[in-house]
Amino acid sequence: MDTSVNGAPSPAPDDPGLSAADHLRDRLGLTGTKIACGSGVCGACTILVDGAPTASCLLPADHLSGRSVTTVEGLDGVHPVQRALAAHDGLQCGYCTPGFAVEASVFVDAWRAEHGNSRPDRAAVADALAGHLCRCGAYEGIFAAVAAACAGEFDTEPDQAPPRSDAPDKVTGRARFSADHAPPGTWEGVIVRSAVPHARVRKVSAAPGPDGAPTPLVDLLGEDRVVRYVGQPIAAVAAPSRSLARERAATVRVDLDPLPSVTDPRAASAPDAPVLYRTREEREAAPAYGEAPTPPAPWNGNVRGPGVLSWRGSTAVARLRTAARCRDPLLVAEEYTTATQVHSPLEPHVSVASWVDGDLFLHVSTQAVSKTADRAARYWGLPRERVHLAAEYVGGGFGAKNSLSPDVVAAVELARLTGHPVRVCLDRSEELTDAGHRPATRTRVALLAGEDGSLRALSVDSHGDGGVSVGSNTAVLAALMYGRSPRRVRDYDVVTNRPPAAPMRGPGGPPMAWALEQAVDTMAPRLGVDPLTLRRRWDGNPKRGALYERVAELPLWRDRPRGSRTGRFRRGVGLAAAGWPYLLAPDARVELAVEGGALVVRSATQDIGTGIRAVLGGVVAERLGVDAAGLRVEIGRSSSVHGTGSFGSRTTTSMGPAAADAADRLRAALRERSPDVPATGPVPEHVFKEALAAAEGVSVIGERRRDRWGQLTPNMGDLAVGRGMSGAVHVMEVEVDTRFGRVRPTRCWAGIAAGRVYDERLARNQCEGAVVQGVGYALHEERRDDLGTGVVLSDDLEDYRIPGMGDVPETEVYFHEEGFEHVAGGGVGLGEVSVVGVAAALGNAVYDATGWRPHDLPLRPDRLIGGLR
Repeated sequence: MDTSVNGAPSPAPDDPGLSAADHLRDRLGLTGTKIACGSGVCGACTILVDGAPTASCLLPADHLSGRSVTTVEGLDGVHPVQRALAAHDGLQCGYCTPGFAVEASVFVDAWRAEHGNSRPDRAAVADALAGHLCRCGAYEGIFAAVAAACAGEFDTEPDQAPPRSDAPDKVTGRARFSADHAPPGTWEGVIVRSAVPHARVRKVSAAPGPDGAPTPLVDLLGEDRVVRYVGQPIAAVAAPSRSLARERAATVRVDLDPLPSVTDPRAASAPDAPVLYRTREEREAAPAYGEAPTPPAPWNGNVRGPGVLSWRGSTAVARLRTAARCRDPLLVAEEYTTATQVHSPLEPHVSVASWVDGDLFLHVSTQAVSKTADRAARYWGLPRERVHLAAEYVGGGFGAKNSLSPDVVAAVELARLTGHPVRVCLDRSEELTDAGHRPATRTRVALLAGEDGSLRALSVDSHGDGGVSVGSNTAVLAALMYGRSPRRVRDYDVVTNRPPAAPMRGPGGPPMAWALEQAVDTMAPRLGVDPLTLRRRWDGNPKRGALYERVAELPLWRDRPRGSRTGRFRRGVGLAAAGWPYLLAPDARVELAVEGGALVVRSATQDIGTGIRAVLGGVVAERLGVDAAGLRVEIGRSSSVHGTGSFGSRTTTSMGPAAADAADRLRAALRERSPDVPATGPVPEHVFKEALAAAEGVSVIGERRRDRWGQLTPNMGDLAVGRGMSGAVHVMEVEVDTRFGRVRPTRCWAGIAAGRVYDERLARNQCEGAVVQGVGYALHEERRDDLGTGVVLSDDLEDYRIPGMGDVPETEVYFHEEGFEHVAGGGVGLGEVSVVGVAAALGNAVYDATGWRPHDLPLRPDRLIGGLR
């Protein structure tokens, strides 16, 4: 019996082993239906079956027979909620957006049928979309969009273009991500992973396939024949279908010699623990989870460090020791811990590779198009121009997609071996196990205040638990806060036979703030002042100073509850400060080309949800004084001029000045051909069209020019440190249920001091998303491992919980745009500083509500109840 798909008849699926999502995507080409979790938790694959929202990743394809199916493509982009999502910027990377749009369309239609053109409250929207997750955290825009659509505000096309130029493609499912590009004849690759925590691999082999043909098998271990954690890639196989590839992977035989292992960080620190890295060469080759180059540090068994940063450190230590001996009440010395937080972008790591006449073609979900193409060229010994990498749309990353990852290597090698295009896509278990995480930490902070209320000494010792990887910088970041009082900070790594960490949004920042900002709050009542007053006294950063002034007048802070609170439900308000170094990308480039009478903006940068397409078009349009709608922006292809990677809070503020420089160069080129083009100011529309017609074929390249006073370090591979630090202050209100130990964040004010904001709505979306991710870090996210075997237990989105729409506070974002006039473009990055202090503010709010000081993340109900008792 045929199926109706988007109003057209379609042959009934005949493969009983196929999911409805796979059928729609691979058989019918309806790639707007996304696969993310594979277990019906995230909602990205939602379709309508006979009008009812359904998780298509769980539905067998043959259950579609005789049914009416509507995918996001079937909404035609004209449903009010699709228009509203675009207009209210209810999206970032866009990977989850089709699922939200499909489910929300049903809710909006039902709401209006029952309630007319009235607005639902946040609780009603959150309940309706409870089965959907947005890892980027674009919930504020989604709340606003759904309410506006219910109120009938988007029954017709809005006059104003959406803030995000690619929003129409994302809300309709037209945006094609890496896994959506599999050409005809594509085979599927599956990675074979280690089932033991430590072993030397002697041989890897595979049995022939069911047809007797050899199984395509590639070795991923290289010269190092040692596996050091459960889940480490060993080999990869390919087959015409994923199910067959999995069958072939099950036949792979790995002959190995087991080695002693240690999977508990405390046991790994013991003198007699099995050592992971025995030689200098092995230690130098250990993976790193910092964004900057890892500085050298000594090793002692499995403990690396300390990496020390000191300012009058001996004075700080002497003062702290004396205060401890005297039991000085103005000494705060506490230990804090954080759990492992997994990146888990909804689009998993995926690569599609093919070889054509010696050229390598790649579609990769990457945060660094140029860098990944460069590395691929070196890895396979190819001229750079023979590597063609594309990443038009990237479904989130948060720091985990910066390298030439095993999925890329496996896809390329299998494509060469089989002669077919090969797609390697990690499933959610692989993503949650081996695709990167923020390391757990154990941090001890000591603060000593003087009788006059000054900060007399500071010390921070932090131990990072990043599995087999190193790179702790938690303590170092603490040294950059609160003036120049004597201080000594030390970072350590404890390596274990568990999966490697990777840089994650604000590496080292959130665990630093969790420890330091709670210690500052603990000190405040000892000095007889409130937490805001103490920060204003200690903090010499003028940009955060401006935010403190704003907080002092904020009703959320000014009118907060005072004194002890009783009863089951208790409200509290807390705050935390944060800073982040100014990082820049000196090699950022933007090309402007006149083609067919149109102006094309190109760069090999990529959009992981920050809206860089819109920023580039907006900067060029503003500089020339023309309509941005008339520009065509092309990003995400390695054949374009170098575009910086999307990490380190440097993308927009490096690419923006390069785009402005390109616009200036283009204006000069146009004036050579068309004297009517003004030297400054807006170019009239008719003059611009005539000038473009006269300049057909002209191309200019803009650069991010060196700041006169802003750049402090040399260019380190398109990374440099600039002068100045961005700042943030978060104020969080929570409601604590003391009976069940639940914490509900209700309101958040996020003050961000990062200089010029290029696009206010897109920047606000980033900062709102940072609050969501910080709430997840504080309350829910905790990777669970079996410390006996090193197996990751929380390897699906049911066991590893990320925040949904009902978990997040109403968030207000305030930008302080002064203080970076010395920087090219006038602004620095805000993506990382906006997440650093969120969990700490929440922890301080819990203390304010209950009188119990949390020390360990996440703030689970059992911990809160135990603490209150």
